[in-house]
Amino acid sequence: MNRRGRPVNLVVVSNRVARGKPNEPMTGGLAAALLPVVEHSGAIWVGSSGRVRDGHQKEPFAEIEALGTGAIATLDLPAAHYGGYYEGFANSALWPALHSRSDLIRVSQDDYLSYREVNAFMARALLRFRKPKTAFWVQDYHFLALGAELRDLGVDDPIGFFLHTPWPVTAVMQGVPNHRELLTAMLAYDLIGFQTQEDCENFLGYVGGELGLTIEDGIVSSQHGRTRCQVFPIGIDAEKFAVYAAKSASHPDVSRLRRSLNGERLAIGVDRLDYSKGLVNRISAFDRLWTSYPQLARGISLLQIANPSRGAIEAYGNLQNDVARLVTDVNGRHGEVDWTPIRYLNKGFSQTVLAGLYRTAQIGVVTPLHDGMNLVAKEYVAAQNPADPGVLVLSKFAGAANELDTALLVNPHDIDGMARTIAVAAAMPLTERKMRWDAMMKKLRGHTIQQWSADFVTELEKCRTEKAAVAPLAAQPPQALRWLKSAISGVRLI
Repeated sequence: MNRRGRPVNLVVVSNRVARGKPNEPMTGGLAAALLPVVEHSGAIWVGSSGRVRDGHQKEPFAEIEALGTGAIATLDLPAAHYGGYYEGFANSALWPALHSRSDLIRVSQDDYLSYREVNAFMARALLRFRKPKTAFWVQDYHFLALGAELRDLGVDDPIGFFLHTPWPVTAVMQGVPNHRELLTAMLAYDLIGFQTQEDCENFLGYVGGELGLTIEDGIVSSQHGRTRCQVFPIGIDAEKFAVYAAKSASHPDVSRLRRSLNGERLAIGVDRLDYSKGLVNRISAFDRLWTSYPQLARGISLLQIANPSRGAIEAYGNLQNDVARLVTDVNGRHGEVDWTPIRYLNKGFSQTVLAGLYRTAQIGVVTPLHDGMNLVAKEYVAAQNPADPGVLVLSKFAGAANELDTALLVNPHDIDGMARTIAVAAAMPLTERKMRWDAMMKKLRGHTIQQWSADFVTELEKCRTEKAAVAPLAAQPPQALRWLKSAISGVRLI
């Protein structure tokens, strides 16, 4: 147990896990956030192996390997339900809804049933990691119902949940099939964490308005007992990322990029290829930049790294085609025989290489239409040379904008406004760049990934004491809780 009172046995759960090898591409913000937690806390990180198995296995099988002072355990998920769970309900219903794109919801009832089956499968797998003083920390939208499944198996340990995406207004969430059943199941968690105060308030607005439950000081009272809802903005290890940036200057990818610039300024964007990231609007803004400010042609270029994901989902396949077509069009319109305005790469890079690429770029462009936090924004700031820092152009709709308020904040729907702001960033004098960067680094150093995890787990541990004092209804036998869930909320029994 550490000085912040971390439980003896912390079990972290997410859909996918990462190995933390410094020279391998990072899979996303969640992996970057959780790796240091597991490496330095002794936690066990449980998630999918990325493989599937048929239904003949009697019990979930886990492969376990060391990761720093902790360990990772990976499971092969059931083949019969994986597609409906992952590509179906999680990423064709929940993801678009959570990013306020209910127009993109494409899902069936079978997808929802598969989602619940995989949540139940994971709950059974987690029992083998349960020891005295265990606390479970579940991550993200893939496992909204996992806490309820654990309760049905008799688990009375503290179970917390953290949402890495935004949470939308009630009207959007109502577009998700089975939303009442799912939200009722979420209240089996003792603690639910959000990136921003707005996300937390949206969730509580649904719970109070749609479910009619009592809320007091962020605590929801339901048939499960008491659920505390709280804001925990994710940070990064800024000092570690700064070290990566300094050391990677000699990396071949970084040095080749630097040599190829020929004195021009570089803007960089690093995103998964996802409609929430605003890539079409961003590229359109650079198109407008070179049209409206022709003197910046050959003076500033864009390196856009967009790692494809979820290609089997129609919306993602369409987006990949749209972005590639737009890049080709813009390059054809503004390019010269010896100058390419947009360098567009569909592959991932390790954190060490990314840090060097960030430091090489004078402008970081992070313009999602809607994002839970966006750790790329924080990584870009941390990677800068303190003597000559770059400028962050940041969407006001990213969670990071609440902290990095000295970035140049933009509306990602305003193409002309983004073009003007990028031009301002390119011309910003050193004194102002350093002033803005110093303010942002102060925020990053004060809200680290270590503090984020310690704060969440400390609050989760408090639930153990609160449970003993309040003796909530959820402490009744699992059979009674099953009956009550069925009678009151219609939660499907697995």
